[in-house]
Amino acid sequence: MDKLINEYIDYLEYERKYSKYTTDNYREDLYFFKSYLEKESLDFLDIDYSSVRLFFNYLDEFNFRKSTISRKISAVRSFYKYLARNNYIPYNPFELVSSPKKEQRLPKFLYKNELLELFSIPDTEDVLGLRNRTILEVLYATGMRVGEVENVKVKDINFREKEIKVLGKGNKERIVYFDDVCSKYLDLYINKSRKELMKKNNDYLFLNKNGTRLTARGIRLIVHNIIEESSIKTNISPHTLRHTFATHLLNAGCDIISVQELLGHESLKATQVYTHITDEKLREIYMKSMPERKIK
Repeated sequence: MDKLINEYIDYLEYERKYSKYTTDNYREDLYFFKSYLEKESLDFLDIDYSSVRLFFNYLDEFNFRKSTISRKISAVRSFYKYLARNNYIPYNPFELVSSPKKEQRLPKFLYKNELLELFSIPDTEDVLGLRNRTILEVLYATGMRVGEVENVKVKDINFREKEIKVLGKGNKERIVYFDDVCSKYLDLYINKSRKELMKKNNDYLFLNKNGTRLTARGIRLIVHNIIEESSIKTNISPHTLRHTFATHLLNAGCDIISVQELLGHESLKATQVYTHITDEKLREIYMKSMPERKIK
């Protein structure tokens, strides 16, 4: 089974162009399924619908969120679809089962004061501090995924038009934009910190202390450490900056189709989760809409 899992992960990474973060999750979920099969003494090439139902019962023994259960089922279903398509098995036993409905949870985002606090933490007088501040600025100003930021090259940035060419999910290119503040930090970083970090020629925008490309994992660790230094107590991640980007644009009146394009979403449904109204915006609407009354 290990050989076929590795073959499938290679297929996702090199043919489907999935990010390393996504393929790592798929691998973890497939090995979780493998442990279940070993526990039940089942052959992974000879399971049927009843075995699938037992796996669902097995998942219920853990205190997983519905979204985690859905992801694990989706990973195994996709794996068996691959096996069936390549004639390793006669049919996909997961084809007729559905995942549990995900909880409708609003995406977490940062208010402006929280965002400003995060931005103030890196020491921009320091080589790595200036790089880290620039990472925060790029994540927020463009709404890019961490995996997309990892792959940005200096040549992808057009300072005159304030745009960046991005290679997104499914190897699809799109253009994202950045504001004056982000432009300022990009310029400072490229002409100061990046030059000091670069040991030899390297095309990638963000470099680590060894002068090589900063990986998505490295970017997540940097942002995580900045969050840990802040007073923000809610559970947030680098992806929260993407949520914040979308929420702030929509609350400022940007149309949802434009936000969909900027985020690189194929489906409008994926963008619609950001159409919630923040408390800040709700208060503003109330104050503008509530009729004036005289105090007697």
